[in-house]
Amino acid sequence: EVQLVESGGGLVQAGGSLRLSCATSGFNFRDYAIGWFRQAPGKEREGVSCIGSGDTTTYYADSVKGRFAIARDNARHTAFLQMDSLKPEDTAVYYCAAVKSFGCSPIPLYSYWGQGTQVTVSS
Repeated sequence: EVQLVESGGGLVQAGGSLRLSCATSGFNFRDYAIGWFRQAPGKEREGVSCIGSGDTTTYYADSVKGRFAIARDNARHTAFLQMDSLKPEDTAVYYCAAVKSFGCSPIPLYSYWGQGTQVTVSS
């Protein structure tokens, strides 16, 4: 059974930091690119960051460049999203997802999704 489980969300003040984790099982993690997405109330799900299966390709949305950093640990089948200098507009449910690809892919191509973790940034 494929599982992606996000953790690390919570309530933080503006300017603070959170580190999200995405623990996976049930598929060959090394062959999959991992993406982080978010969805705020009333808005569409958007891509935040992605790391390719080769660990050499990364993508960041303009809104998070310089503040967020993505990483993966293939030995632990886990991906991470370090979020610094958080802003109220970062408030959303954050999801991780996997796609069998060397590089990052558009949202519809992601095969597996986690249930999400809430991130709330107060002003």
